[in-house]
Amino acid sequence: MTSKQVERGYLIISGIYNLSASLIWGVNTLFLMNAGLDIFEVFIVNGIFTASMALFEIPTGVLADTRGRRTSFLFSVVITLIGTLGYLWIAETSGSLVGFGLMSVVIGLGFTFYTGAVDAWLVDALTHTGYKGDLDKVFARGGMVMGAAMLVGSLGGGILGTLDLVLPYVVRSILLAVVFLIAWVSMHDIGYAPRALVWKQVPREMGIIAAASLTHGWKVPTVKLLMISSFIQALFIMWGFYAWQPYFLGLLQREDAVWVAGIIAAMISISFIIGNSLVGYFTKRVKRRTSLLIGAATLVGVAAIGVGIANNFYLAVGLYLLVGVAMGLAGPVRQAFIHRLIPSEQRATIVSFDALVGSGGSFGGQLGLGYLARRQSLSMGYITGGFVSLFAIPVLVTLRNICLPKDYLAAVDPTEEKPPVEQPAVEPS
Repeated sequence: MTSKQVERGYLIISGIYNLSASLIWGVNTLFLMNAGLDIFEVFIVNGIFTASMALFEIPTGVLADTRGRRTSFLFSVVITLIGTLGYLWIAETSGSLVGFGLMSVVIGLGFTFYTGAVDAWLVDALTHTGYKGDLDKVFARGGMVMGAAMLVGSLGGGILGTLDLVLPYVVRSILLAVVFLIAWVSMHDIGYAPRALVWKQVPREMGIIAAASLTHGWKVPTVKLLMISSFIQALFIMWGFYAWQPYFLGLLQREDAVWVAGIIAAMISISFIIGNSLVGYFTKRVKRRTSLLIGAATLVGVAAIGVGIANNFYLAVGLYLLVGVAMGLAGPVRQAFIHRLIPSEQRATIVSFDALVGSGGSFGGQLGLGYLARRQSLSMGYITGGFVSLFAIPVLVTLRNICLPKDYLAAVDPTEEKPPVEQPAVEPS
């Protein structure tokens, strides 16, 4: 395979996968409430989903770092498909909190097989094929493709949801079957040699991966600071994404207008695309990645507070779109940054551990802000979440003050040389 073929495969696979996922993003909260859950129960279900992602990140990382990234992705598609069909079954039968919680565990397991595996496959394959370009731009193109997929999926999901809230889940299941076939044919591990996995050795492999996550991740000061900032921002981001559906429709006083939710979800996708497209502009004019990350974190916090304060539908939506632009800009920059800091052998492991930390923050934020929303209001949830997310700024400033060479955008691309591994911080005895 050539570098162009690798990148093209990455864009197609991640695009269709995210298209399938985004079909329900604009209607998921409405779907669960229509099935009989109240707003806090909805966030309990979503919290179970993120908690299961945190729980399964290391075990699923064993598969990605042994049997290979391709096998991990195929597992992801199959398990996510089972969970999606399970959602439909629960809605048509009991509509119980327990049932939706169990299916959320299944879907969370499916997503953990995806996190880290596809990105690790891309970076290793590009390295193997001699790619000499900038990873920031590759991830930005990937972000734009995924943003376009989210745009189509969110808008399409809203239209389908207007007809029947079940339809987005049905179409999602079909697309998952399609991407499974595409990945089976076109996605092969290159630049990485899969190795045998003996099931009785899984606990030992989990121990090795956990140790690698700590040694090359948490105990490396720069990677640790990136993870802490991700944890803080995750306290708000996922809750804010699920909360806007009832909040914005309430401001519009049209809670039955599912098509409006689809349009807003599509606009959020566009905001991510705009943020992705700005990566190239800013990386040519800003010297350091931390500068971009600090600026994006500031915009997220201030705009989120504004969403909660605004008592106007159009102003609230506009401010939330700024959150999307900031996240779209920061995402590829952060991806490239963390990949510069970690060794290839533990790439999938550390990326999965990073996702675990983020999932932990998301779980806590959804339960905490969800309870606050039920006791007070959704607007208070946005104000509190925005304020809390601002605490990521001093963490990123600390990272900037380390003056790591990899922070500079003019640094040597990691595809040209194996990234040096920082020594873990030694605690005084």
